[in-house]
Amino acid sequence: MAATHRLAARLAGVLRPGDLVGLSGDLGAGKSELARAVIRARAGAEIEVPSPTFTLLQIYELRDLLIGHADLYRLGDPDEVRTLGLEDVVERGALLVEWPEHAEHLPGDPLMLTLQETERPNARRLRIDASAGWADRMRTLQP
Repeated sequence: MAATHRLAARLAGVLRPGDLVGLSGDLGAGKSELARAVIRARAGAEIEVPSPTFTLLQIYELRDLLIGHADLYRLGDPDEVRTLGLEDVVERGALLVEWPEHAEHLPGDPLMLTLQETERPNARRLRIDASAGWADRMRTLQP
């Protein structure tokens, strides 16, 4: 979990308006933990960050950046994404989306993170797929 928090701190430091961070992986892979750690790192405090599993979208108006945290796991139809107002969030800030594969299209400049469990307990493998808009920030995300 320490590595997850270090990645979250680096990611929180480079987030900017228009960013979309997709968090994929199996149940229990650490998507929610990573999202919480990013939000808390950007807030600079151990704020409460409840899971958006049932609310679908939580908004955090932090001192220098609005961050939306969405969980699309429970969506039955990709068209339901349009009703969440994710475009508005990306226009005003950054968006963290768990289960982005449940949507046909998401707004913003995407950075896709896929977490996979490994044979070692509490260890994860991370795959990063970044759009061109992240090129200047990718070095910062490397351990």
